[in-house]
Amino acid sequence: MGFEPPQRLVRTLGETYGDAAAAEWLGKLPELADEALDRASLDAERVMAPGGRSSLVALVRRPDGSPAALKIAPPFTRPDLERDALAHWNGWGAVQLLDEAGTGALVLERLHPEVSLRSLPEAKALLEAAGTVRKLWVEPPAERGFQTVTERTAHQAEAMRPYLSDAPTAALTAAALTAREELVAASPESLLLHGNFRQGKVLAGDRAPWLAVGPEPLVGERAYDLARLVRDRVEDLVAASSGASAARRRVNKLADSLDLDRERLRGWTLFRAVESGTRALTAGRRQDAELLLEFASWL
Repeated sequence: MGFEPPQRLVRTLGETYGDAAAAEWLGKLPELADEALDRASLDAERVMAPGGRSSLVALVRRPDGSPAALKIAPPFTRPDLERDALAHWNGWGAVQLLDEAGTGALVLERLHPEVSLRSLPEAKALLEAAGTVRKLWVEPPAERGFQTVTERTAHQAEAMRPYLSDAPTAALTAAALTAREELVAASPESLLLHGNFRQGKVLAGDRAPWLAVGPEPLVGERAYDLARLVRDRVEDLVAASSGASAARRRVNKLADSLDLDRERLRGWTLFRAVESGTRALTAGRRQDAELLLEFASWL
């Protein structure tokens, strides 16, 4: 299976996990792909591009001719946890896990990758997103080693601390870190979460109209999981004259529709936006950072 890894995958792995680790795994990727295809007796059709940010996804055919998708991810992204979460959901609100094809290689139900919730008008997209994500919030499987929200955000908070001494970002960073400390001090629930839920992570399917893909599963409260969805289409919000009020209305509307505490959702939305913004600054993506931090300032 000859191919060049999609550039988005190369760029994001390097930014998130370091150039050395990314380069080492990417160098092995052609061999890993061939091994996975052989192990599961799959016929490759094409690699999805631009594809995912932390894995290679290829459209394949199973031995009986049925369509599927092969996902291959590096070990440092913990594909074993994605496997465990998908197995636990068993197709309820999420893509169905069909098989494994070796370490870090999952054979998944084929969806329609070109049709995500981002193809819908905003109001309809948010409604469908809420209906999908609520299915994923279930009791976590026992003894599976998922991180908690507290653990994941502790690492993120440490990476944000240098921005406390940077004048343009100091106030927002301090507010975000304070919000996190207050939120983790009294978490109201411990459910299995998608971890990276947004409109682009919900694809059209045949078995169900919309199904979630690409979880980064962890355990914690629902408000954390919804916080990334709040800032979807952030570039449109920032470009609109009523962006600030629209963002606050979105927080309230999503919280009310899923019976969540508005202030907890606002707090997690603030933390996650500032965390993403400071991470973008570190990676040199200044335009992305400015959008995210302006959005955060409205909350």
